[in-house]
Amino acid sequence: MGCSFSGLNALYDAVNGGGDVWINENRFRIVRQLGEGGFAFVFLVKEIVADASSAAAGGGLAKKVKDPAHLSADGTYAMKKVLIQNKEQLELVREEIRVSSLFNHPKLLPLLDHAIISVKDGQEGAWKHEAFLLFPVHLDGTLLDNFTSMKAKKETFSTTDVLHIFRQLCDGLRHMHSQEPPYAHNDVKPGNVLLTRRKGQPPLAILMDFGSTRPSRKLIRSRQEALQLQEWSSEHCSAPFRAPELWDCPSHADIDERTDIWSLGCTLYAIMYGVSPFEYALGESGGSLQLAIVNAQIKWPNAGPKGSSYPEALHQFVTWMLQPQAAVRPRIDDIIIHVDKLIAKFTK
Repeated sequence: MGCSFSGLNALYDAVNGGGDVWINENRFRIVRQLGEGGFAFVFLVKEIVADASSAAAGGGLAKKVKDPAHLSADGTYAMKKVLIQNKEQLELVREEIRVSSLFNHPKLLPLLDHAIISVKDGQEGAWKHEAFLLFPVHLDGTLLDNFTSMKAKKETFSTTDVLHIFRQLCDGLRHMHSQEPPYAHNDVKPGNVLLTRRKGQPPLAILMDFGSTRPSRKLIRSRQEALQLQEWSSEHCSAPFRAPELWDCPSHADIDERTDIWSLGCTLYAIMYGVSPFEYALGESGGSLQLAIVNAQIKWPNAGPKGSSYPEALHQFVTWMLQPQAAVRPRIDDIIIHVDKLIAKFTK
């Protein structure tokens, strides 16, 4: 899936205050802003279909999207607008688009369409780029969003919901890890997991944001290579969920997709307790997040907000994934075998 460069491909008008956006040949109306971060803004948009026949066929987007399951029944989607400041950022967006096109799995958020355009910064200003990326919308928000609302209500996920959310993330990661070459997500965390709530059923979970995704296997053979990996990781991998080998990489190391397994273990803990197992170190006088992670110093709450703790088997499961030595950390297929056993044991 290549990037298209044309002022007509994503012509937009007053994006921040409403208006229309063209992504290639399809037109979308801005409904409202859903979020923002850094140089990116996420909007809820609705497809504007030219005529009744196109609407009946699923809109103009239906011609481009390979899987009809990704089409919205009411024509609404999520659109990410990225303000690109320099060539390095442009290459990062291009890479995110390229990587997103590699995956086709129901537990990985699909990129439906995209455009990169050139825009002039004022009448006499320099030319810059803006990217528009179109995705299915999930209005129940991320796991992180849900933690905030659940904490206010003093609610937690049931053991069944915890295991089913986690199992879905495992499915998405297995697809990435089974590519040739294998890919690591590199930023598995609650903020990158979209939830859809369902009455009487566990929530649907989908892993998103492939901006940090890269081939997972790296041979580190010098101190310089180790420092380069640490620097890259500090910019692309969220600190409370970052694996020990990305904090303090040896000069001779074989890095692989088990960096994601560490982040997955942290995320399982967070599904239960709302935070990474190491975030406590940020609030302690003289505490060090890096030391807590490198030494796998997990701090377990005594009980949930309502006084009901999770089964010890889940704590042991987290500890199994959070082994500081990557070589003895389980792989995703091992994780799936184990979580299926836990689902059979605790789901009735």
